[in-house]
Amino acid sequence: MFSIYSRSQSVAGVVRKHLTAFAPNSCQQIRTMFIQTEDTPNPESLKFLPGRAVLETTDEVTGFYVTKSDRDDISRSPLAKTLFAVEGVKTVYLGGDFVTITKYAENQWGHVRTQIFSAIMDHYATGKPAVTEFSEVTDTTIFEDDDEVVAMIKELLETRIRPAVQEDGGDIRYVNFEPEKGLVTVQLAGSCVGCPSSSVTLKQGVE
Repeated sequence: MFSIYSRSQSVAGVVRKHLTAFAPNSCQQIRTMFIQTEDTPNPESLKFLPGRAVLETTDEVTGFYVTKSDRDDISRSPLAKTLFAVEGVKTVYLGGDFVTITKYAENQWGHVRTQIFSAIMDHYATGKPAVTEFSEVTDTTIFEDDDEVVAMIKELLETRIRPAVQEDGGDIRYVNFEPEKGLVTVQLAGSCVGCPSSSVTLKQGVE
């Protein structure tokens, strides 16, 4: 079991991050990651080069393109899912050794770019592939038989509530929805369990 300590520096479109993994009774393992950015002809799109493989390409598969509304495709890509958690991301394109992000015009690169750096580095720290063969099913996966209200609840939990809760070392999971009572049941995990602020999280963040 490793815990990750990280710190990053960004200079002239290049971000350098040291990932230090600590394991009991072991030496420190340090990895350095450089992420460069390149402009594209589209001012709303920016190319990120992490300096390592992104997508395993073949003659048939040269890239992976997904928009914010492509839920099925997003569920197959842990990297895309992490990137779409960044406010302002409109589309994601994964290439062999790069990631191209297109943002919404109203969002500024100064803020979005910094969050993208963190999202890419967080993804590589997990060791997961950029794209999997099958969809990743979680508590907030939206199924075909979910009604509109349940789909909205799951989407809000995944995109709005969960990222904020996880920043504090906790998590919140969808359990069920009782339409006749208008009652949503969730489960708190991690640092949220027994935390005095959990009631505030539920009242202000969820309700």
